[in-house]
Amino acid sequence: MSVSIRKPARWAVVGAVTALVAACAAGPQVPPPRTGPETGNPGNSGTPSSNVDPLAPYESSGHAAMDAWRASFAARASADGRDPAVIRAILEGISPLDIFLGNTVSTASAVEDQAEFAKPIWEYLRTAVSETRRVNGAELLAGTPDMWSGLENRYGVDRGALTAIWGMETNFGSYIGTFDAANTLANMAVEGRRRGFAEGELLALMKIVERGEAARGDLISGWAGAMGQTQFMPSTYLAHAADFDGDGRKDVWKNTGDALASAGNYLSVSGYEFGQPWGLEVTLPEDFDYSLADGRERRVESWQSQGVTIVDTARGAAISDGKFGELWVPAGHRGPKFLLFKNFNVFKTYNRADSYALAVGLLSDAVTGRPALSTPWPRDLQPLSVAQVKQLQAALNDLGHDAGPVDGIAGRGTKGALRRFQAANGFIADGFPTTEMLSYVLAAAG
Repeated sequence: MSVSIRKPARWAVVGAVTALVAACAAGPQVPPPRTGPETGNPGNSGTPSSNVDPLAPYESSGHAAMDAWRASFAARASADGRDPAVIRAILEGISPLDIFLGNTVSTASAVEDQAEFAKPIWEYLRTAVSETRRVNGAELLAGTPDMWSGLENRYGVDRGALTAIWGMETNFGSYIGTFDAANTLANMAVEGRRRGFAEGELLALMKIVERGEAARGDLISGWAGAMGQTQFMPSTYLAHAADFDGDGRKDVWKNTGDALASAGNYLSVSGYEFGQPWGLEVTLPEDFDYSLADGRERRVESWQSQGVTIVDTARGAAISDGKFGELWVPAGHRGPKFLLFKNFNVFKTYNRADSYALAVGLLSDAVTGRPALSTPWPRDLQPLSVAQVKQLQAALNDLGHDAGPVDGIAGRGTKGALRRFQAANGFIADGFPTTEMLSYVLAAAG
């Protein structure tokens, strides 16, 4: 993940998920920290020594803009009260990275490169909730029952949810990244698009070292600065990292208990409801009014009066009385349908994409032995590309249906606008954007 305090920086979280896809292809192998121009990782220098001048000239990084930024930022960090030796240790080894400052800058944060948005949801889930990941997660759950019980008792977060987050973020700790967090964040600051964010995270990184919670050389991250087995940004580490085994350190890199406790603490503070479902698969009657899938929460009893039927009757009977849920049809009237509850939105504090939260929910069900979905995904349909979603959004806006920003993300606003168009023109108003539906909208818009 890449969580910032309470609400994570979305694009950084997406970087963690993008890295996860690469990790799945590479297999469950933990790469050792590396040094050199690719990662800019200066190695384990331990706790910095005292009596160091953070404003003294640094050895050139070979990049004029980086050198100028470093001199300026070191002065601002000093004025912020950061320890001089820590400032020096964080900044002295930085070097330019091609993904930020090369001739061809990475576009990994663009919508077109984010699996949650660029792929059909069933293709995204095929990797995120693979059979290999289900088996590995179930084995990890079975292997250390005392640890899982301790985590649940302390933080009130179900073990399945913690396992799923762990699996989604770093393939159960097998790929935590090979970059140096300080260097990555420095590059991000120099590149400039999120300079304020990156500098704030660098200050948080300095506080971590100042407090002795991690040594300088521990600060390994993914390409966007998210650290450890559950991918915390430095500011989130400061706010929510936990020492599960009581050894005085909050080691989210090598200590699985600490990493999972940190995620549990974060999810707990975000409002997780222990023992309650994230969502439940449902079936709908043929004549169902899909305009009711409008993002509004209604009592489960109200949904049932509309013919909404929970597939897993045992779990349905166990939900709290008077519980509110939202009806969600992520692949239209032909695909699986869900009632979503509070824990689904708690998962989204890790990553705001609905598809990510669905993957966490389905993986949590899978590793704890719950049955797979009863309704198959409509793989024969042709969802829109990012460019086509932009066309759809612009046309819906022209027609007065208010799809929101033309950003290529077929989110709640876009689907709501499409539902309104469908309802006004005699289609099933499921809000699912297909190439066929795009052609109708474009024709109507002229």
